[in-house]
Amino acid sequence: MSRARTWSSSSLSDTTPLLPLLADRPSIAALEMTAAVPSSSRTVYLGVDVGTGSARAGLFDDHGRLLGSASSPIQIWKERAVKSACSLGNVIAEEVVGIGFAATCSLVSWSGDARRNVIVWMDHRAVNQAERINSRNSPVLQYCGGSVSPEMQAPKLLWVKENLQESWSMVLRWMDLSDWLAYRATGDDTRSLCTTVCKWTYLGHAHMELASEKESHIMEACGWDDDFWEEIGLGDLVEGNHAKLGRSVAFPGHPLGSGLTHAAAKELGLLVGTPVGTSLIDAHAGGVGVMESMPMSESKADVPAEEVISRRMVLVCGTSTCHMAVSRNKLFIPGVWGPFWSAMVPEYWLTEGGQSATGALLDYMVENHVAAPLLANRAASQSISLYELLNKILVSMMHESNISFLSALTKDIHVLPDFHGNRSPIADPNSKGMVCGLTLDASEKQLALLYLATLQGIAYGTRHIVEHCNSRGHKIDTLLACGGLAKNPLYIQEHADIVGLPIILPRENEPVLLGAAILGAVAAKKHSGLHDAMRALNAAGQVIRPSKDARVKKYHDAKYQVFRSLYEQQLSYRSIMTQALQ
Repeated sequence: MSRARTWSSSSLSDTTPLLPLLADRPSIAALEMTAAVPSSSRTVYLGVDVGTGSARAGLFDDHGRLLGSASSPIQIWKERAVKSACSLGNVIAEEVVGIGFAATCSLVSWSGDARRNVIVWMDHRAVNQAERINSRNSPVLQYCGGSVSPEMQAPKLLWVKENLQESWSMVLRWMDLSDWLAYRATGDDTRSLCTTVCKWTYLGHAHMELASEKESHIMEACGWDDDFWEEIGLGDLVEGNHAKLGRSVAFPGHPLGSGLTHAAAKELGLLVGTPVGTSLIDAHAGGVGVMESMPMSESKADVPAEEVISRRMVLVCGTSTCHMAVSRNKLFIPGVWGPFWSAMVPEYWLTEGGQSATGALLDYMVENHVAAPLLANRAASQSISLYELLNKILVSMMHESNISFLSALTKDIHVLPDFHGNRSPIADPNSKGMVCGLTLDASEKQLALLYLATLQGIAYGTRHIVEHCNSRGHKIDTLLACGGLAKNPLYIQEHADIVGLPIILPRENEPVLLGAAILGAVAAKKHSGLHDAMRALNAAGQVIRPSKDARVKKYHDAKYQVFRSLYEQQLSYRSIMTQALQ
């Protein structure tokens, strides 16, 4: 995403049709639903996810099986994801008993300025503001890994106030995109504990002694730290009992208002009053959609039932990757976001690591190589993706080189994947990507090696996050993966080999949509709570295990050493150049 274009030129207002979905382009995509004739009466849950580049809709039955899904590029007005999903799933309005929304944590403003109303989640324009906020060492920072990221909302809000004062003065309310979607569907301005706690420095544990999911209700927002907002120069946001930030919060999945309003129901082709659950950030919806996807072969009889889930980490792998783990006790881990109380699984503390560019980085490295256009044409002629073709080329190179395992092809090329900064566990937005081992070779084989080395660099980053979390109190021994990158078998196998843990893939191909749909199931009172719904609707698919070849482990241990040293070298070079310019 271009930093210069991350304010959308479309607008949000109370008259904006549901559901216009905004990105960093001057256009929108509407989601709409129409009736199809069902084969039989069913209980169906609808999940809607607004990602970085597309809006998607999925319909699931009460066993968590995907009935139909569709997507629309955000910049296109005519495509209608929910309508297509319903047609594919053969679902009518009466069968949809609950709806949930998930979206990227993009910042939405309510104002009269039709040119500027959304900052997309991955925008890093507020690096300076984040640094200034962090320099104050506010107590709230200990609940986001010790520092705010420029991807969080406080730095972005400060940037807007300092650079777009006229727009700032017109804003009536600020919202996360998923909260805005739920609000437009129901008219209920209640915010999610997921969005507010993870991105707005809201202290969800202020409710810990007063609230439980079994007695879920709309809660007065008592977790805002007014001193924090005052000291960073945003004290005007706490005026009016936090009207611009949110006056009430709820657990994810709590039913909002009276369900779909008349206007929303008409636009979506659904029934008035269809329950709508409090929203989730899209990555967290992925966590909800897979975290209980455990095969019986992986059960741990010696671990108490309520602690078993705390041994897992979910990798939500898309444009970026989020690393989600939960625990009964709060764990303070420098450089890793959290601990966030009830931000994903109610009454558990969430630890959230992440890499700001993973799928985006692979695309960047591959598509900008001189050999990419020819390879893309060849892949198209074979009706496979460019990445499937690259995987095939790597297998051929392994056989030609007469080496015993594919990973060894990259012994001379190493990648530090911090091309968009380091989110975790170093928490350095100024970190840069590095490639060691380039030559004048511009062949397709060299592109394949660069692709593999980049993929491995991403996996070493995940290993770094897992090791860091476990050194601070977690006991992660199993990974679960979902998202577009999880569909690449090489990507998953390299992660399993490099981290040294089994990786479980979900049965369903759209776990983020399933997580959103689970919110609808909870809102419809079909389950007693979010965790119970996860147990009922999550299901495991394939299990990918680390290689048993000791040579593979030795190789990756060595490359991991190189990986860790690249950042240390960068710090040294940064210091040398800073001194040179003094």
